[in-house]
Amino acid sequence: MAITRRRFIESAGIVLAAPALSRAATRPHITHGVASGDVDTGSAVIWARADQPARALVEVATSDTFIDARRLAPVDVLPQHDFVMKRLITDLPPGQQIFYRVVFEDFASGRGRSEPVTGRLRTAPDTRRSVRFAWSGDTAGQGWGIDPSRGGMQTYAEIARHEPDFFLHSGDAIYADNPIAPRQAMPDGGTWNNLVVEGVDKVAETVAEFRGRFKYNLNDAHLLTMNARLPTVFAWSDHDVVDNWSDGIDLAADGRYSVRDIRLLAARARHAFGEMTPVRLDPAAPGRIHRRIGYGPLLDLFVLDTRSYRGANGPSREPEPGEPTRLLGAAQLDWLKDALSRSTAAWKVIAVEQPIGVVVWDDWRARRGADAVANGDHGAPLGREHEFAELLRFIHARGIDNVVWLTADVHYTAAHHYSPERAAVGDFTPFWEFVSGPIHAGTFGPNELDMTFGPEVVFQKTPPPERGVNLPPSDGLQFFGLVDIDGESARMTVRLMDRSSGELYRVDLDPASP
Repeated sequence: MAITRRRFIESAGIVLAAPALSRAATRPHITHGVASGDVDTGSAVIWARADQPARALVEVATSDTFIDARRLAPVDVLPQHDFVMKRLITDLPPGQQIFYRVVFEDFASGRGRSEPVTGRLRTAPDTRRSVRFAWSGDTAGQGWGIDPSRGGMQTYAEIARHEPDFFLHSGDAIYADNPIAPRQAMPDGGTWNNLVVEGVDKVAETVAEFRGRFKYNLNDAHLLTMNARLPTVFAWSDHDVVDNWSDGIDLAADGRYSVRDIRLLAARARHAFGEMTPVRLDPAAPGRIHRRIGYGPLLDLFVLDTRSYRGANGPSREPEPGEPTRLLGAAQLDWLKDALSRSTAAWKVIAVEQPIGVVVWDDWRARRGADAVANGDHGAPLGREHEFAELLRFIHARGIDNVVWLTADVHYTAAHHYSPERAAVGDFTPFWEFVSGPIHAGTFGPNELDMTFGPEVVFQKTPPPERGVNLPPSDGLQFFGLVDIDGESARMTVRLMDRSSGELYRVDLDPASP
């Protein structure tokens, strides 16, 4: 028997209220909880979805009693945006717990209303208050969907338990190219039984199918609960469209796809990403995903997009920089340089989907081509390494201190330290890069390191060699990271955690100038 969303939610202890007899069949319903994201000192994006055309009524307060509630202007939700309400809330007090309540009202009478759903978030401080946030990546990959009998997506519950100010999802929020079948064989001979909903048993090609992958994840009770308790900052990665996608990918031989135009697929995926996540998009730059989120005096977060502007994947061995070698693209690179130069925050955290020095083969079976920065050459910068060499030189020349890189994508967790003493280039400031993931997907690794920028593996946790790769979430090798910045000393503590909140590695980083 197929496992339904209702059966899973009931098994997780969430009570579904019985509808009232009057107008129950016609009143709107909130389908996938509430969510928030991209919070700064005075504003945040909130998200909810109805099951029909409706008017969204939102209240915002600083108390869960809503005694001081501010009612916002109504917003209409319509079919062209899949009945999604997504809005920017402004004029919020800094460093404050904020509560928001969403109700959908029907158009026909204005009397039929959904049950209210409440969420909360904390705005960024404008003083040196301590900050905690979590990060990870990779949700529902390799066919490992929601198996209620195995507890669902438990890593989300662990992230929420640590009560971070926000969660950074570092890419692969969906696996649009990985169908989710009712059953999947496990390495130990057991069977993984997925909750299955309509449309996820094939690759995503239409806007509706891309939306459907986000909705699938929102069938998980742990994710719904986390979304209601804290904001999420979303990055953009390959499986949000197609594995290792770039403009040069050729889908002609992939019989799963009837839409073979990668630019059209990416445009549809980007459209769904913008609707189905609480990401703050700039109306003056439609479709632009890279952005800076200022989280008070201690933290600036720079979320990069290494998919939308990249050249075609290939060997990445070009001796000179140019169009074929781009990963960030000239405009985004210039934006990042300017934003880093202007930052006055104690720590500058760069969130990027893939590690800098880890070799990610475009064709992993043949160990050929580069999907990330590193090309496996180990020497002077070539190909895409030119762009990052330029960025690292810029950071060094401008004396921009306290830059830390947070990444995901490779489906294991690691701490890497980069130093010119070990590198083929010498004009950059040593820095740390931390890798975490998957949240809920197959576990792989480790990957080879490229020594162009002198990485050193200080710690890593990967599948035991005897277990192989693509291990299911039930094996426990699901990872997330926690970052704490102390308000008084500005010391940053980074911890790498497993799904049971076991602390695998910890390092304290003192700022160059507190």
